Amino acid sequence: MSQIERVAIVGGNHGNELTGVHLVKRFQQYPNLINRSSFETLALLGNLKAIEEGKRYIDKDLNRCFTNQSLQNLQLSSYEDTRAREIQQILQPQNQPFVDVIVDLHSTTANMGLSLIFCDLHPFLLRLGAYLTSINPMVKIFVNPQSKEGGFLRSLCELGFVIEVGAVAQNTLNAELFQKTEQLIYAILDYFEGCNQGNIPQTNSKLTLYQYIETVDYPRSDCKNIQAMIHPQLQFRDYEPLNPGDPIFLTFEGKEIFYEGASTVYPIFINEAAYYEKGIAMYLTQKQQEAV
Repeated sequence: MSQIERVAIVGGNHGNELTGVHLVKRFQQYPNLINRSSFETLALLGNLKAIEEGKRYIDKDLNRCFTNQSLQNLQLSSYEDTRAREIQQILQPQNQPFVDVIVDLHSTTANMGLSLIFCDLHPFLLRLGAYLTSINPMVKIFVNPQSKEGGFLRSLCELGFVIEVGAVAQNTLNAELFQKTEQLIYAILDYFEGCNQGNIPQTNSKLTLYQYIETVDYPRSDCKNIQAMIHPQLQFRDYEPLNPGDPIFLTFEGKEIFYEGASTVYPIFINEAAYYEKGIAMYLTQKQQEAV
């Protein structure tokens, strides 16, 4: 791995996720907190207008606007499309070095604890994940290859990833999770500093991670109206095993709907508020060990 020279920490890609918004504002006010001797760190707010209005987005989800096709199509004139091009110019300036790492800060209403989301099994990211889980067992690693083509901010560079923190209600702050996220960011920056200086911390040789399988929608009527809720036995049980025959939904009439898969899976993003409009009740993952 070559030297890391520029790191971007981005918060407020979604304007109602206040953990990232206020951490970035803190870093902008006190840049010494994220300054390291061997690389430059940039703290950037994402969806400025949505932050101001306390909304997830104004016209469309900014965190789906970073496909090459969208960024190159100047006819796309929504606020988020315009802001995505502005952010690209900041992170990938013409005739200047691009950022090497993007740390995209998000919060979720699901009980995800401290989660890192990677696009792939990049060896450097796996070693980072192994280090972070070794110093904080609360950290979980979710790998979602789909996100490479999904227009996500993190796809702008090879070492882009998300910190997803929850459960936090939209437009609110949770002081404990705020502090834990802040400490996680410092650990990440310290790891980069150590790598640049040839002092890579020792970690376990195996990393437990959760690999994306599929998304599951709520049961819906022919008119696309939701007909069931997350089952009480599944609510807030992100990263816990869901076995064939376990209850997964509960209809408004009180009928249980059971998981019909062939094997045990590990649901995450269970009942995420922002995903109702996307037709996602949860992600299903498989738990696996990866050598690092």
